[in-house]
Amino acid sequence: MDKIDRAIIMELMRDGRISNVDLADKVNLTPGPCLRRVQRLEESGTILGYRAVVDPAALGRSFEVILDVDINAFDRESVYAFEEAMAGFGEVTEIHRMFGSPDYFVRIAVRDLEAYEEFLSGHVLTLPGIQKVASRFTMKTIKSAH
Repeated sequence: MDKIDRAIIMELMRDGRISNVDLADKVNLTPGPCLRRVQRLEESGTILGYRAVVDPAALGRSFEVILDVDINAFDRESVYAFEEAMAGFGEVTEIHRMFGSPDYFVRIAVRDLEAYEEFLSGHVLTLPGIQKVASRFTMKTIKSAH
């Protein structure tokens, strides 16, 4: 990967819908070579995909909660079962297995506090192996990679 590939990636991170002609202009290439570079970055797995950034409030999910989750079973089967269950919940927007404590960092988006309580008690706390869940509520998002 050279500096032109990096410039292409940075431009696509800023605007994934930029036309190939405009992208080529921004990175000082002609459209043909620019398109081939983008295709190569996609085929190599460097560019994993493109997505829409949606306002959570428009979907009725503006209440964000960060969960610190500790589990008490660390065998492969239990860990994968927990991860698969959590990843399957539509309310979960991110889940990360951590080194150290907590075992997992989970970001969820729901309608309001009542919806969060329903999600926590009706889904998360019913999973086997949950040792501890600590909740933190987002006051204000300053920067988001999405």
